Amino acid sequence: MTDQTVERRKSSPQHRAEYAAAQAAPTEHLPRLVTTPQVRYLIHGAGAIGQLNSRLAVLVTKSVGTMWAAYLFMLIGLVSLPQAWHAFIRGDTVTGVAWLSQSFLQLVLLPIIIVGQNVISASQDARAEADHITLTTLHAMNVRQLQMLEQQQQILQQQHTILELLKTKAA
Repeated sequence: MTDQTVERRKSSPQHRAEYAAAQAAPTEHLPRLVTTPQVRYLIHGAGAIGQLNSRLAVLVTKSVGTMWAAYLFMLIGLVSLPQAWHAFIRGDTVTGVAWLSQSFLQLVLLPIIIVGQNVISASQDARAEADHITLTTLHAMNVRQLQMLEQQQQILQQQHTILELLKTKAA
């Protein structure tokens, strides 16, 4: 094995600099919790238009991504069911399949998928917050351990100095 490691992640120069600083001075590093509002500007930009686009996208997603929207879309899809059923009975299977796939499934499944993603996202956020607390605690313990090791090293250095003095006086 060689001592050389290959960096396989693609990260920003800022991340690499922060990582190197944390490695160089672990007692100086403070874990941080990154939340959605803090990174939202990365998608559409930090300007006024970017903020508007982000807010509008979140508003539409929160509005469409509800079970109430799924129920509403199901009712809208059912409005054309009689005509699709009538066409299907007359042998026009394309219209029946088209209604099922385009009018009903797409309308109903879209908000349900968004709701599912919101549930998954909420559990991931909760897990991230719990992990942040754990990592912050572990970091504090690690800093304390490093301080204790430094104190032990000073004591050992003092003992070594005393032993050297005793050896020179004994000789």
